[in-house]
Amino acid sequence: MEPVAGSSRTGRNLPVAVAVGLALAAITIASLYFVKVLFLAVVVAAVGIGVTELVRSFEARGINVPLIPVLAGMAAMLAAAYWGGDLTGSVWGGTAWLVGVFAMTVLGLMIWRMFLGTENYVRDTAATILVVVYPSLLVGFVALLLANPDQGPDRVVVFIATTVASDIGGYFAGITFGKHKMAPVVSPKKTWEGFAGSALACMAVGGWLVAWLLEADIWKGVLIGAVVVVLATLGDLVESVIKRDLGVKDMGTVLPGHGGMMDRLDSLVATLIPVWVLLTLLV
Repeated sequence: MEPVAGSSRTGRNLPVAVAVGLALAAITIASLYFVKVLFLAVVVAAVGIGVTELVRSFEARGINVPLIPVLAGMAAMLAAAYWGGDLTGSVWGGTAWLVGVFAMTVLGLMIWRMFLGTENYVRDTAATILVVVYPSLLVGFVALLLANPDQGPDRVVVFIATTVASDIGGYFAGITFGKHKMAPVVSPKKTWEGFAGSALACMAVGGWLVAWLLEADIWKGVLIGAVVVVLATLGDLVESVIKRDLGVKDMGTVLPGHGGMMDRLDSLVATLIPVWVLLTLLV
């Protein structure tokens, strides 16, 4: 995650950022372990804010994406992924429902835009499908993690904590040792030293949590951490490219010390599918 305006060397207001991060962690853990459906509501709210930020950024460049239908499709995909297994009685039912609802959402939005005229149809439809995929479809996989009958909340914690470790490790390694730029054109403040810090933090947290919460071999968690650091970094860079193309510094200001919600979700949505795949195969 690129630092946001503040008082530290990188520009981030660290005390505010930490306070907001701890508040988000408390809300996530409380809802996750006490009422699963409440956690899904938290996810819908957070991703809904992120989608809204993305759509408004497109609107500023004259690109029209229908916000309400996109939000409805996102909520439907999340619900389909979580309850799909119960409806079909199959362990893969949630995955099938998620893919099916995604396909219907895309088709429905293409038809929706068709009735608004032919001018800029391809441009608007392409942007709309981008929003339906990123972050809406990808977030559906958090519901698949949660739907695991035995370890659902623990799997979600492994996913979130390992990904957040990438941001934290990269941030502190970057401000302490960062000298060699990783992608100066796309993200000038991201360094290879920061990436190394992210890698160490991800593998350490991944190995610890997989062994503790999921009672699996440490090496499996280390492997998950190694995959997470790569995808989390690429997720950060992808959002940086989107923001530069749209001419915005941050997607929003809803989270003091962090920026917009999408500025927090970028690495999470990028790591969701790989973590789900690895946990499904290894644990």
